[in-house]
Amino acid sequence: MVETEALTRSATVLLVDLSMSMPMAGQLRPGQEDGDGAPDAHLEPLPRDYLGIVGFSEVAREIKAEELPTAMWDYVYGTNLQHALVLARRMLAHQHGTKQIICVTDGEPTAHIEPDGEVFFNYPPVAETLRRTMAEVVRCTRAGIMINMFALDLERTQYPFVEQIARLNGGRTFYTTPDSLGGYVLVDFLKHRRVLRSAG
Repeated sequence: MVETEALTRSATVLLVDLSMSMPMAGQLRPGQEDGDGAPDAHLEPLPRDYLGIVGFSEVAREIKAEELPTAMWDYVYGTNLQHALVLARRMLAHQHGTKQIICVTDGEPTAHIEPDGEVFFNYPPVAETLRRTMAEVVRCTRAGIMINMFALDLERTQYPFVEQIARLNGGRTFYTTPDSLGGYVLVDFLKHRRVLRSAG
């Protein structure tokens, strides 16, 4: 009974880019409704599933589901995907079943956490930021966590970096727009969950 439940359980962490480039480029606000007017609350997991939310800019932080509609942009420079992946991996560490990260961003990582705990930022991104971010992708991959990337700005995110994540991790990359993002996240999340149900 316990083994069957573990096989059908889904654990997901949604990473939401709150950096300054998002509102400057006119991207969606954190609590935006999707094209059908359905609020983000539709992403609530089934009772046995787990859904965590992380907002990130120069640093990452956990956001409760009920706080998402009122979450605001940080209005600081820095897209610290490295820190967001660290936090997501820790949140998923004690969860059971199939694990995934859904990341919504509009560009490459431009910040990372130094060994002394300080935040390093540079635009365009430097090799060390990309290296540290990819190191976290490797750790997530080894932990059995699939990473699905949703790139909002086609011009700024058509870099090899997001494709490198997909090749290394085995997840998927979607180039989309703010208007269709809500539907894409919903479809991906539910499809992932349906696969788990049929596999059980």
